[in-house]
Amino acid sequence: MDRVRAAIRTRHYSPRTEEAYAYWIRRFIVFQGRVHPSTIGAPEIGAFLTWLATKQHVSASTQNQALSALLFLYRDVLHVEIGEIDRVLRAQAPQRLPVVLTRDEVACVLKHLTGVQWIIGMLLYGAGLRLGESVELRVKDIDFDRRELMVRRGKRQKDRRTMLPLAVGDRLRAHLETVKRQHTRDLAAGFGRVVLPFALDRKFPNASTEWGWQFVFPAARICRNPRWGSPSRYHLHESAVQKAVATAIRRAGLTKSAGPHTFRSVSTWYPPFKDCQISTAIALVRRRAVGVCGRDARPGCARVRLAVASRCA
Repeated sequence: MDRVRAAIRTRHYSPRTEEAYAYWIRRFIVFQGRVHPSTIGAPEIGAFLTWLATKQHVSASTQNQALSALLFLYRDVLHVEIGEIDRVLRAQAPQRLPVVLTRDEVACVLKHLTGVQWIIGMLLYGAGLRLGESVELRVKDIDFDRRELMVRRGKRQKDRRTMLPLAVGDRLRAHLETVKRQHTRDLAAGFGRVVLPFALDRKFPNASTEWGWQFVFPAARICRNPRWGSPSRYHLHESAVQKAVATAIRRAGLTKSAGPHTFRSVSTWYPPFKDCQISTAIALVRRRAVGVCGRDARPGCARVRLAVASRCA
């Protein structure tokens, strides 16, 4: 398993991918009676996937995730040829319709959120952020003057620029003042450092204690995980937001199977272009981050500017 984790981190896969692959590889080894994977191959993989589908009744996406983890184990870790890949079939995932809330439903859910959870909910809806992108947001990536947010290392390790909702500006400023006072107290207590991506902590030794690198939504307690080095304050855990949104949806009386990511779908259907500059809105439309109906949504089309201008009016 150490070799598996080393191979995943060498390829800069996300922590979630590492966790999922390690889980399925460990489960496959236990299923085969703790036999070393190098001594077995495609027939055993097929038997394991069949057991998942027929006995455990997992979904097609879960079955395909387990298959991807096992193929990674044999191809990139053990470097063992397991035979014809055609013998191991991928399950066909069903085509499902997305759950989309209306603006009134989103407003009803946001009324039942308070404090930090409300700010994150507004960023999910107004800025179209993913849940992981919102909790990993850093102070230096917020531009109040241009009303923009910079998302660093998003999905597929891509940076992008998005809008900062106007309605969240004042409360976000007040929240940052509270976070800055907490950061000052941490520095006085000998802490105050934050986890930096890759090797920036060696390139810029003092950056981990600078205000700009701090998380916008820090955790309530100091993290003492040896993997991240010395004790530091990590960002808010995603499960805290998920539980708060689930409670708000239940209190709002909605029957739709919604969650934090559903807010992002709402921003795609109803883009709040009034909260951003025209250049930001055009960049969002050309990148297909938000939708403009019909032929106006084609990237590079001259009608993009007119379509965005009409929505900003």
